Amino acid sequence: AAAAGPGPGGGCAGVRGRLYRGGGGTRTHPHTQHGGGGRRGAVLHALVQARICVITLAEAHPLLQSGKTIKSINYQISANCSRLQNKVSGKSKRGAQFLTELAPLCRISSSDGEEYTIYSCIRGRLIEVNENILSNPAILQEKPSTEGYIAVVLPKFEESKSITQGLLTQKEYEEVLLKRLNSSS
Repeated sequence: AAAAGPGPGGGCAGVRGRLYRGGGGTRTHPHTQHGGGGRRGAVLHALVQARICVITLAEAHPLLQSGKTIKSINYQISANCSRLQNKVSGKSKRGAQFLTELAPLCRISSSDGEEYTIYSCIRGRLIEVNENILSNPAILQEKPSTEGYIAVVLPKFEESKSITQGLLTQKEYEEVLLKRLNSSS
């Protein structure tokens, strides 16, 4: 994983700027939930250059809304599957783990004992996970759309167009959040 973040030459600071212009957008995922109350969170992905999707916590995710403290982040999905063991090489990204929409990327535990499973939301190859959040989990909350990204996924070429058609602009995303807020009050 590049220390500077996802994308060619790092470029993490520009991810959010590219996110809502022409070639980008967001998608919320209904299957991102945690133990306890069964409330649902959201995951945002940014589609940036070269069909790369950067998976981050959405602004509406409970970890970003409630002032919780992150205790730990675990990329060990099962006894036989660790996202940290993902080894990618070459132009065709040989060795990359293949993800489905419901594939867990990581589990995040908060200091109040709640656990959140973050899912891929899209089908594609896992290019990298952000190992920096393991030693500094606070950046997941402080800079969720840049240095605090969770993973980078490369969708199949033939599916990348259908993925982009399902994305929302920043304005559309904010309208969805506002409707949810109004309907719950």
